[in-house]
Amino acid sequence: MIRHALAAALCLAAAPAFAFHCPADMQKIDAALAAGTSLSDADLGAVRELRAAGEAQHNAGDHDASVATLARAMEMLGIQ
Repeated sequence: MIRHALAAALCLAAAPAFAFHCPADMQKIDAALAAGTSLSDADLGAVRELRAAGEAQHNAGDHDASVATLARAMEMLGIQ
């Protein structure tokens, strides 16, 4: 019983850490865009739209959606 309570407490304590994952992903995307890319104009526009959507989702508190959206942009850029 104590182990379950401890595990639950650790999960709850770790949840805010995921909220800070979004800004790190946005920084990676921004750095990759600033460094230059060989993407087509259409793909570059899609990356910028995904990045903006991810930031909006983060600001709205929807971190799961933000991480997924930013991951798509990072995949297009070939970064992790």
